[in-house]
Amino acid sequence: MSQIDKRKILIVDDEPNVRQLVRRMLNRKFIVLEAEDGRQAIDIACTQKPDLILMDIKMPKMDGYTSCYVI
Repeated sequence: MSQIDKRKILIVDDEPNVRQLVRRMLNRKFIVLEAEDGRQAIDIACTQKPDLILMDIKMPKMDGYTSCYVI
């Protein structure tokens, strides 16, 4: 599968270990984007237009609920 055919998934979590685990599970079939907080997630979602967002709820700066409302 070429990079052009792959769907984008945005992983949003303040824990680097969680992002790494999910990235390892998904990166063969998907383009994996990462954000460490809600504000960064909004920026990436608006510019990269991911097909799916996997987001933690409790994060610093902006929580998952607020980020989803803005996105």
